[in-house]
Amino acid sequence: MIRTLSFEELSTNHLYLYKGVHMACTTFLVGKKASLDGTTLIARNEDGGDKPNPQRFVVINPENQPKHYRSIATACEFDLPENPLSYTSTPDADSTYGIWAAAGINSENVAMTATETSTTNSRILGLDPYVETGLGEEDFTTITLPYIQSAREGVERMGQLLEKYGTYESNGMAFSDKDEIWWLETLGGHQWAAIRIPDDAYVIAPNRLNIDWYDFESSDTIYSTGLKEFIDKNKLNPDFDGYNLRHIFGSSTIKDTRYNNPRAWYVQNYFSPETTGNDDPFNQDLPFICHANRKISIEEIKFVMSSHYENTAYDPYSTTSSAAEQKLIRPIGLNRNLELHVLQIRDNVDKELAGIHWLAFGPNSFNSLVPFYARVCDTPTCYRDTKADFDPTKMHWLTTMTAVLGDSNFQGYVDKRDNFDLNTMAKLRALQNETDKGSDQSLEAVNEKLAQIALTAQTELLGKMVISGSNHMKLRFDFND
Repeated sequence: MIRTLSFEELSTNHLYLYKGVHMACTTFLVGKKASLDGTTLIARNEDGGDKPNPQRFVVINPENQPKHYRSIATACEFDLPENPLSYTSTPDADSTYGIWAAAGINSENVAMTATETSTTNSRILGLDPYVETGLGEEDFTTITLPYIQSAREGVERMGQLLEKYGTYESNGMAFSDKDEIWWLETLGGHQWAAIRIPDDAYVIAPNRLNIDWYDFESSDTIYSTGLKEFIDKNKLNPDFDGYNLRHIFGSSTIKDTRYNNPRAWYVQNYFSPETTGNDDPFNQDLPFICHANRKISIEEIKFVMSSHYENTAYDPYSTTSSAAEQKLIRPIGLNRNLELHVLQIRDNVDKELAGIHWLAFGPNSFNSLVPFYARVCDTPTCYRDTKADFDPTKMHWLTTMTAVLGDSNFQGYVDKRDNFDLNTMAKLRALQNETDKGSDQSLEAVNEKLAQIALTAQTELLGKMVISGSNHMKLRFDFND
């Protein structure tokens, strides 16, 4: 029996908060001319609560896609279109509170990640309040990704659903194909706006409303019916010139200065210190669209999405800064990382090979990305069959266990982590390069090999850490001490 949560429970239920929909996740987008290999890249840390929420990696084939959809959180329900596409998905291992598909790539090589929890303000909610019976993060990927042939179509379908059914929360989400990346943000119960990310740009989006300056006349913007009139009629624009959606629809709170803005500050200083970097991690007006001083690689995306502000006073693992500094701002990589995906759509290989669902489970401090081919019918067992109960033979639990041990003595284990990441990525890339050139094996078989490389390497890392750590336990005694 499915139990529908009341709207009050949506705000207070500890399991809903445990999923992490309140102020979690970090998104990173890279246009095709800004990436190292000329591909579109959309990435997101899916974060949850402090209690582990294990994740699975699956393929939803057309026969398994529901024909009628019903949200568990709100009981919003409707029929879905005919002839869905297959798609990859990273749902919760425990489906009690919904699917929470999070992200994936469909069989037409269109990618979607949803969602980045964002912020709003009382002026907006007083005019366009949340819809208690509407849609939210639990639903978006499942009801959108199987039915779109391009990134722009993803925006259009999502926009239609938002205007018809509304939403009970503020969110951002991204869509990509081989040519374009689009970013959409909900602005209230029914209002929304989307923008095409320039090919030569990158975006770092923490848990705030991120779109800033917005051109309603541009062919690179799409928005809800009457949005500009809504702003003008209700006198919502605080700026004398232009429309800055973050100023109009977002927040500018003390919480933003410690929870959200620092993540943008660190990444912008890493990729574009000459143009967007500054010394103020609390800056409320860091830009949305940015241009890096070099082309961005998958490895660099992994680094910034795992960042705990290395080489700054705010690093929780720092050996030189104060405890107050180390706890002042929220890291990007942290214990609440459930999974990191980088959805890559390539234009220099056959269509069957174009979609790569890079995936890392658990806290990003001690894991590695794996480049899974997306056009498959099934996924490797150690990624697919995660259960809610602890099982170190499954990748999510293995990486989580490694991170817990690593956190106990980061400086003692970090070199082992770095060597593991370097060597594992090299092996994974070698197999990927071999497959791209042509292989007699099925992509399912290749993905199984990729998973086994990652699982073996993760197990070996944990073993080295256990052996090393046992020599430094406090519960020890030696006559030579």
